Amino acid sequence: MTSQKHTLNGASAAILAYLLWGLFPIYWKQLHGIAATELIAHRVVWSLVFVATLVCFTGAWAELKPALTSPRKLGLHLASGTLLSVNWLTYVWGVNHDRVLETSLGYFLVPLCNIAMGRFLLHERLHARQWWAIALAVGGVALQFRGVGGVPWVALIITVSWALYGYLRKQSPLGSLPGLTLETALLAPVAGAYLIFLAAHGGGALGHASSWQQAGVLSAGIVTAVPLLLFASGARRLPLGTLGVLQYIVPSIGFLIGAFVYREPLTPMRLVSFTSIWIALVIYSSGHLRALTSKAA
Repeated sequence: MTSQKHTLNGASAAILAYLLWGLFPIYWKQLHGIAATELIAHRVVWSLVFVATLVCFTGAWAELKPALTSPRKLGLHLASGTLLSVNWLTYVWGVNHDRVLETSLGYFLVPLCNIAMGRFLLHERLHARQWWAIALAVGGVALQFRGVGGVPWVALIITVSWALYGYLRKQSPLGSLPGLTLETALLAPVAGAYLIFLAAHGGGALGHASSWQQAGVLSAGIVTAVPLLLFASGARRLPLGTLGVLQYIVPSIGFLIGAFVYREPLTPMRLVSFTSIWIALVIYSSGHLRALTSKAA
C-alpha cells in the first residue's frame, strides 16, 4: 500500500468514527425515558460482550492476557474505566435532559483542558498562543454561567473526565480493543449486578420498554465499539496533529443537532460563549495546521 493510500484510508476511518460519534445524540434520544444509569450499565455489559468476542477472533488476547496478572495495569484500567463510565453517564444524562449544546461544549473544551493538564500535571512549557487559548476558553466558560443560569457542570464533567481518561490511557501499552475490553470487564460486575437488581424488582428496560428501545439497548455494545475501532484504525495511520484537527467534527455535529434539530435555546450570551471558545480552538489549532503544512511541503 502506498503512503498516500495508507493516509487516505486512515483519514476515512477517523472521519467516519467522528461522524458516528457526532450523531450519538440522536441515538441516545431514542432511548429517552430509560434512566441514564441503566443505559450505561447496559452499555458496559453489551460492550464487553461485543469487544470480548472481537478479542477472541482477532488475536488481541495475546496482548490482553499479560495485563490480567499485572496489578499496575489492572489498577490503571480500573481508574480509566471509571472515568469513562462517568463521561458516558454525564453525556447520556445531558442528551436526554435537553442539554445537547452543553455536551458539545464539553468536547470543544477537551483539547484546551489537555493543554492545561500538560502545564500543571506534566510541567510542560506553554507558548503565548496556548495561554491565550486557555484564557479565552476560561472566559467562554464564565459566560456560560450567565447563559445557562448556573455552572455548566455537564460540560465541565465531560471535559475533565475525558481529558483525564485520555491521560491515563496514554500510560497503558494496551491498544484500543484490549484496553476497552479490560475496562469494561472490570466495570461489568457492578453494571451486571445493577441490572439484575432492577430486573429482580420489576424494573429495567428489557421486557418493559418498547421493542424499538429494547433493540437500542441491546445494540449499545456495537454502537460503542464500532467508532472506537474505526478511530483506532485511523489513529495508526494519521499524524497526531491531523487527529487533533479532525476531533472538532464531533462537538460541531453535536452543536448543530442541539441548536437546529432539538431547538435548544441558543441565547446571545451562549452564542458569545461558544464563539469565544471557537476562537480559542482556532488559536490552538493554528500551530498544528502550520506543522502539517510544513511537513506536506
